[in-house]
Amino acid sequence: MAAGHTNRRIAEELFISPKTASVHVSHILAKLGVSGRGEAAAVAHRLGLFPAGAGNRQVAG
Repeated sequence: MAAGHTNRRIAEELFISPKTASVHVSHILAKLGVSGRGEAAAVAHRLGLFPAGAGNRQVAG
């Protein structure tokens, strides 16, 4: 989630169904007390929850 992946991509990487990934993402959002991924990323960053190098992703453009 921190890398900006979709539920489908998360599911593929974890070898779970997209629905299961969606449920896990929903639980993460609830535990952080936020309503969306962007807000979750901001809270996670503020709490120091990003793994080393997670913020080094480059966006094509």
